[in-house]
Amino acid sequence: MDISLPRERRPDEYRVPLTPAGVATLTKAGHRVFIEHNAGQGAGFSDDEYRKAGATVVYSQAEAYARGEMVVKVARPTVEDLEHLHEEQILTGFLHLAAGRRDKIEILRSRRVCAIAWETVERRDGCLPVLQSISSIAGRLMPQIVGRYLQSNEGGRGVLLSGTPTVPPAEVVILGAGTFGTEAALALAANQASVYVLDISADALIRAHHRLRGRGVTMAFTEYNLRKVVGFADAIIGAVYVPGQRTPVILTREHLRLMRPRSLFVDASIDQGGCAETSRPTTHSNPTYVEEGVVHYCVPNITSIVGRTASHALSYAITPYLLAIADQGLDAALQAYPELERGINICNGEIVHPGLARALQGEASV
Repeated sequence: MDISLPRERRPDEYRVPLTPAGVATLTKAGHRVFIEHNAGQGAGFSDDEYRKAGATVVYSQAEAYARGEMVVKVARPTVEDLEHLHEEQILTGFLHLAAGRRDKIEILRSRRVCAIAWETVERRDGCLPVLQSISSIAGRLMPQIVGRYLQSNEGGRGVLLSGTPTVPPAEVVILGAGTFGTEAALALAANQASVYVLDISADALIRAHHRLRGRGVTMAFTEYNLRKVVGFADAIIGAVYVPGQRTPVILTREHLRLMRPRSLFVDASIDQGGCAETSRPTTHSNPTYVEEGVVHYCVPNITSIVGRTASHALSYAITPYLLAIADQGLDAALQAYPELERGINICNGEIVHPGLARALQGEASV
């Protein structure tokens, strides 16, 4: 199979979906890989490294898309990307279609593209193996992100995460006890912050409780508890995710008005639309804004700032799926990896993923 890796063009996107090691796995199996010039530069991988792994370097976006039967990306495609797609290609990446523009979905449908979204690849037990690899990194980044934007020079409350022997640590609330939320809680607790984790799932809270081992508080997500914690939080992290669907809004303006002035809200759900009424996407170049007196950090591609680590993790997670598709074809790959079926969002002009279908039906009924 011919596989293409176009260069990512979204602002501040430093990740690449396959490292040279991942490319070598595909080329050694007899597949051809075409990578756009400097596609790996942001993650520290040169064109020469990809050539040594067996890839062919191409020098235009149009050629990168034209060469591949399967196009492998990190971020959702831009309008410019979509213009280069041709009929019946396989497109993979973190597509987040439920929160995307509807005209892009129609282009994917009209060109009969098979769109595989890594964030919805889901095993029967609910595990999201590809998303988990990136969510874990994003969670571990929270101490440096929360710590920075609580600083006075960044417009924050001027609170040190760990506190000191005479001053209490920062109070950090995490809404969601999935992979990201739990990893964030562990990382923040390791930096001596006071951590509170809320979730609607008792099972998720039990898992988080056992992993925290007394270094954080777990609480049921109820309106009563939410109003209680927003009143004392120095920082709130939104870690809500429903596979394939737009994130529900759980923080209203009223909730934000209960927060302390210059406190911080990090919306890690912004890829899927955001979990606060006041959320809107930002970039690493201009990451924050103030709404209702609260500093908002709403960067969709959080892990891009550690592009090399994130690229290694993503490449390791997706290479077995890409190899199965390239070796056997999509239908046989679905038999080998049943979780891939949940990853297919659009195929042959039809909306396939039930979560995406519900999201679009919900919009139509409004």
